[in-house]
Amino acid sequence: MARERSIFTVSELTLHIKAALEDRFPAVWVEGEISNLRLPSSGHAYFTLKDDGAQIRCVLFRSRGRRVRFEVEDGLKVLAFGGLDVYANRGEYQLVVEMIEPKGAGALTIAFEQLKRRLEVEGLFDPARKRPLPPFPRTIGIVTSRTGAALRDMLHVIGRRFASLRVVVAPVRVQGDEAPRDIVRAIAELCEIRELDVVIVGRGGGSIEDLWAFNDERVARAIARCRVPVISAVGHETDFTIADFVADLRAPTPSGAAELVVREKLHVARAVAELSARLQQAMRAQVARNRERSRALARRRVLTEPARALREWHRRVDDLALRLRGGMRQHHRHLAQRVALATNTLSSLHPLARISHGSAVLAQLRGRLAAAGAHSIKGARHRFEASVGRLESLSPLAVLGRGYSLARSPSGAVVRRATDVSPGDAIEILLHEGTLDARVERVKERDDRHQV
Repeated sequence: MARERSIFTVSELTLHIKAALEDRFPAVWVEGEISNLRLPSSGHAYFTLKDDGAQIRCVLFRSRGRRVRFEVEDGLKVLAFGGLDVYANRGEYQLVVEMIEPKGAGALTIAFEQLKRRLEVEGLFDPARKRPLPPFPRTIGIVTSRTGAALRDMLHVIGRRFASLRVVVAPVRVQGDEAPRDIVRAIAELCEIRELDVVIVGRGGGSIEDLWAFNDERVARAIARCRVPVISAVGHETDFTIADFVADLRAPTPSGAAELVVREKLHVARAVAELSARLQQAMRAQVARNRERSRALARRRVLTEPARALREWHRRVDDLALRLRGGMRQHHRHLAQRVALATNTLSSLHPLARISHGSAVLAQLRGRLAAAGAHSIKGARHRFEASVGRLESLSPLAVLGRGYSLARSPSGAVVRRATDVSPGDAIEILLHEGTLDARVERVKERDDRHQV
């Protein structure tokens, strides 16, 4: 009998493969280079580990990624520890990373360099934002462990150099996962003190793991936000942390920080005494100069013979009075001339003067008009007489005087032709002297004589 075939569905086969891989490779270290890194909003990290011959997909879930000290980035060669898993929906196998560490340099070293580069690009290390320390601080804040040797060393130095200063200690944990949160809170609380002048943030030496709280980004930004200058005093002189680069000043040790921020009282007292002596010397020199000046002023003639100066002023006053009187007289004459000129001008413009002048002009014009009128009348009379003579010579009456007569019809029209009247018509005959009334008896043609 033939052997029966075994047939799997895709899901069944995938589940078998998944179980075999998980049983065969429950935990494994894989070396490779990170590529195709994706960081979605979920907080998980998806990437590929590859070498020259192959690649494998990996996932680092958020809960595991929080424990990673450095930032996962493309091109970083790492050692990843985890178990193989099959993503059934795609039929892909992947490495679920539980731990990851860089190959070669330690994880903390890489994390340090990554944060340093990022903060430097933001300008937190810029020397231009560094503030100078106050020359004579009154209140000093210290952020460090309450039980550490660093606090004892700083208090000892401050008490020895200037015992009367006010010191406010904000105790914190300086290592461990909770240390960064404590340091940030302590700096914020110190900034609420109005009289605060400067803050020291530090601790004693240790390994890079012990000092890691001062490489935390939250601590770096808290130092940058502090309203007063901050001195970083972490570890020994050879230890460098991110806090050292962000702070306004780095001290090699906590004791060195105390020496930097607090001047020695003896030196301050000597400096004050020296300044006091220089001030007294300057004041004595100033007093001496003023005394000599007073003596020089006392020897001046204006003080020894005050009447002499008054005599000079009397002469000047007399001279000015003479010049004033002469000027007043000249000014008066000038004003008198101007007044006379204005008076003449006003007189000529006075209404009565203008009327009198107009009357004279009117009389003159009247005489000229009378003479012109008489001359015109005389000429007109001559022209009239000549015209009368000519009219008389042309007048019908003059003709009548020579023996002629003028016949007029009853209508008054002059009878010029015999045909103008009819027999029986009454006519008037005008003679040189008097008139005749007549009646036409008959009318004759041209060349006939009329009979009346």
